[in-house]
Amino acid sequence: MGKAAIIGAGVSGLSMANYLEKNNIDYHLYERRTPNDLKGHGFILPKEGIEFLSEIINIDDLYAKGSFLKKYIHYNQSGDIISEKELDNVFVVSRSALIEILAKGVPADKISYNSTVALNGFNNGKAEITLDGNQALDADIVIASDGSRSRLRRTIFQDETMKAVLENEVVNIIENEALASEIESNFLKFHHEDGGLTFGVLKLSSSKILWYCQFDITKYFINEDYTPDCIRQFMLDTFGDWNPLISSIIEGSSYDNAHIWRVYELEKLNPFHHQNIVFIGDAAHPLIPFTSQGVTSALKDSFTLTNLLTKQNDLEETFRQYEEERRPEIDIHIANGRALLEQFLLPLHEQPKNTLPISYK
Repeated sequence: MGKAAIIGAGVSGLSMANYLEKNNIDYHLYERRTPNDLKGHGFILPKEGIEFLSEIINIDDLYAKGSFLKKYIHYNQSGDIISEKELDNVFVVSRSALIEILAKGVPADKISYNSTVALNGFNNGKAEITLDGNQALDADIVIASDGSRSRLRRTIFQDETMKAVLENEVVNIIENEALASEIESNFLKFHHEDGGLTFGVLKLSSSKILWYCQFDITKYFINEDYTPDCIRQFMLDTFGDWNPLISSIIEGSSYDNAHIWRVYELEKLNPFHHQNIVFIGDAAHPLIPFTSQGVTSALKDSFTLTNLLTKQNDLEETFRQYEEERRPEIDIHIANGRALLEQFLLPLHEQPKNTLPISYK
């Protein structure tokens, strides 16, 4: 095959670049943001995700930046334990750390930041794409990894329906050694007795804690201006009377890099490819956060697509096999995510016990 253009340098795009680099396939990566545009949120990596990452990075670099989680402990908002479950090699890492690790494997001359691409149509089976409004981007294959709201996907599949999920999130990281010392390396999740409101705590290191809240958007409202003071006030108003650990985390956090996650999903998945464009990660299949499978799925997409590209088969057949291999597992995660969302919305006493907040196929 000829040259690949990868659009989007998030986890899926950087993973794809690393796999192509390892297999000596020519590519260039384009990202519309700056390299330091890294908001403070993180990822949960099940065992399978770690295994796929180990194919393309020095895994010790990952282990130095995050933490293995021993147990999942489910509480009510006061801190009474509802259930506990052992975890099998589940890892937590900040997004910025994972992006930095993956970026190490991409030579500087193969990635362009502050680069905006636009799809203008197709000619003889090839996408006509302009870079920064005027320069033609010539590529034999275009790998779209530009996120759940993919501009390339929406340009091609103009009749798709993206619908708001009834859950949004605030995600943040606090650096506080005293607070971190109080927490073991477990996945802690506090759930309001009426349902539709949770607070999660994950220890990243001896001094850093990743925390997030999930809230039912029909019951709770956060002001659209997203200022740090606005986010802080929402957290204090909503969680101020919960378990003391939560109030300490909320009060001690800076909100300058807090991430507001407005969650959307495709009503129906599109094909994973069109002409010489193929979609990976959230651009192909947005997964709601309850699955905790976004990173692992992106890694498996990149691994599968690269292996098929190395076989030098017809491009249409390569893309067909890629979708055939990946679609069934994605369908399972989507179904599991929707089931976990329904459970989240239920009052606590109606929720099934011993359910992990992770989708397994």
